[in-house]
Amino acid sequence: MKTFKRGFTLIELLVVIAIIGILASIVLASLDSARVKGRDARRLADIDAIKKALALYQNDNNAYPVSVSTTTISGSDAVSTTLKTAGSISTVPTDPQSPTTDYTYSSDASGNTYMLGYCMERANNGHVQGCGNVVTP
Repeated sequence: MKTFKRGFTLIELLVVIAIIGILASIVLASLDSARVKGRDARRLADIDAIKKALALYQNDNNAYPVSVSTTTISGSDAVSTTLKTAGSISTVPTDPQSPTTDYTYSSDASGNTYMLGYCMERANNGHVQGCGNVVTP
């Protein structure tokens, strides 16, 4: 009498591997979407922190830091140093994908107004995708 070994056929194994591959790609796509949302949320929180620091600086000095040319906010630039020295902020945040994308700052010659620029990876709540986002006082 012959005995047969029980096991999986090649077709069954290929079907299982294909299903696992499809599920893995769905999970990775969802994970990437969550990362993008997280970076954008951090950008909005960073911009809010910089805006508050600029408001504190303006309240104490009756002007915003003067930077007629556009300055990249790196944490060690002149504007960041000015805000930290004045005690308006302890650490100036930088973009989560710096140096690929950065926050920018410029003001008029008298420090009466400023423009704070930032990039978003996805459009949401009035923010556009890309680097066309600007905050003014």
